Amino acid sequence: MSRPASGILTALLLAFALGLSHANAQTYPNGPVRLIVPTSPGGVTDTMARIVAQRLTESLGQNVIVDNRPGGNSLVGAQAVALAKPDGLTLLVTSDATVTANPSLIGNWPYKPKDFTPIVVLCRGTPVLVINSSVQANSVKELIALAKAKPGALNYGSYGVGTYAHLSMEDFKQRTGTDIVHIPYRGAAPAAQALLAGDVSMLLLNYSSIADHERTGKVKILAAAGDTRTQVRPDLPTIAEAGVPGFSTSVWFALFGPANMPAELAAKIHADVSKVLDLPETKAFFAKNSFERVTLSPPQFGKLVDDDSRHWEALIKQVGAKIE
Repeated sequence: MSRPASGILTALLLAFALGLSHANAQTYPNGPVRLIVPTSPGGVTDTMARIVAQRLTESLGQNVIVDNRPGGNSLVGAQAVALAKPDGLTLLVTSDATVTANPSLIGNWPYKPKDFTPIVVLCRGTPVLVINSSVQANSVKELIALAKAKPGALNYGSYGVGTYAHLSMEDFKQRTGTDIVHIPYRGAAPAAQALLAGDVSMLLLNYSSIADHERTGKVKILAAAGDTRTQVRPDLPTIAEAGVPGFSTSVWFALFGPANMPAELAAKIHADVSKVLDLPETKAFFAKNSFERVTLSPPQFGKLVDDDSRHWEALIKQVGAKIE
């Protein structure tokens, strides 16, 4: 029995699409590649983008350019990628919140996580719970007891409303039944300075940003804030282990493409960037900044995006956080 004409046409179109996808991956890149960073120059996101751009330019034989487009809580840069052609020549380097939290945090946000193709996680931060040395606690349980004994007397800093340092501390408060006042700052650096000055009692911060001050006795690092102990300080318990079951937060930086990128093309870019991440100089950068390598395939990375998007959406609704 012969196949219906519509079935033959469908098969031909599928074969053509698969062949085109394969060709795209084999010939990539056929022009300059633009890595859009939705923040100003400087900082982790920009630095990671420049490491990747330099090494890919050398290995691919095409210019890979970092294009900083700050503005609108990362909206300007991210939307430029969401609207680009899925040919791998316009990519996004950003922190997780741009894709996973902002769409739930900010009203009428013009893009969703589905508007991007997850390609590769560049690195993961190592957030820890830090308190000023004047706070009379030496463990998470002692901190909770102190906060309960003096409701509203302690405060915590964040990098602004909706950042992980804000949302996760609100989660901490709800899980522990404590009243700790939120004081937002414009970024991690001023929040860290406020912690060192004693203007705030505690802060969630990347380990490398505060480790030297622990050695001088200005602060006390009580616990790792992720779901596992950190590689740089395996002696630190997680917050969950230290008395707050279920608590976990994370921050990671990654490379995305526009939606509907061919799977073979995403896999090709993933492989190229993974080689950069495994170079000795990249590993040295990770070690200096207490970042951890994350080896997830594009589909596994896609699951991480889905899981984190649901996590932040639920937490944002739970604490009533919103930016208009």
